[in-house]
Amino acid sequence: MKLIIKFNLVLSLTSAIGLAAAGLISSQVLEEHADHEIIEHARMMMESAMAVRNYTIKEIRPLLKQLDHEEFLPQAVPSYAATQNFKTLQQDNPDYSYKEAVLNPTNPRDKATDWETDIIMQFRNHAEVSEIVGERETPTGTSLYLARPIKITNKDCLSCHSTVDQAPEKMVKLYGPANGFGWQHNEVVGSQIINVPAAVAKEKAQRAFITFMLSLTTIFITLALFINFMLRSLITQKIKKIADIADQVSKGEGNVPELDTQGNDEVAELARSFKRMRVSLEKAMKMLDE
Repeated sequence: MKLIIKFNLVLSLTSAIGLAAAGLISSQVLEEHADHEIIEHARMMMESAMAVRNYTIKEIRPLLKQLDHEEFLPQAVPSYAATQNFKTLQQDNPDYSYKEAVLNPTNPRDKATDWETDIIMQFRNHAEVSEIVGERETPTGTSLYLARPIKITNKDCLSCHSTVDQAPEKMVKLYGPANGFGWQHNEVVGSQIINVPAAVAKEKAQRAFITFMLSLTTIFITLALFINFMLRSLITQKIKKIADIADQVSKGEGNVPELDTQGNDEVAELARSFKRMRVSLEKAMKMLDE
């Protein structure tokens, strides 16, 4: 097997190992980056929901209280305002969702599902946990969720949710006396949950991975071709020339050309050694002829 073939086999093996290692590492990094990007989007939306809640408490609720309405206005409820605001976003992004899931809500639409109940119970059982990030499968694909606890830290909330007798009559009339009562101060009653589709970010990471691997493969191939060219020019062609001349000398052929011995590399040193050997051989042959 020729030297160039052996060299290319070794080069191909090391390149394949390098590409595999680079692919594995880059795939993990890009997936982690995609997940991080999704969660950051979810946190931004969560902060937006909190901003709507705070705006409702500080600006909207005082104004509505000044009006003498005969019916209960849900627009004065922070959770209602945040949910309605998010519905505007859903018009262009139907796979995104925001819910203030509650174990015992006043509005039935806020009733926690089984998996949401599990999250709420984690917050109730572990007071030190302030945020939960997870992944779940949905009918539209994989979705990442970000959840934060809903804890009754403001005693004013109990005016509507402690007992039916203390609750506003208009609210009881609208939603009924069966749900949304019995809440306690500092109790975790639910969770704010943002669901963000993972498909878009995952596809983006996949495209980046393919582009990176194609670029890296192109670089490896270009380097391999360049190294092969340099190897042929600087080593294999010179060694082959030395071998051809050595073969001619060994057969006693005349008019054998001289080797180029210029240079300081190993091939040039081999050529000089062969030239000295050739001179010594020619002298020995002349002495035998005499």
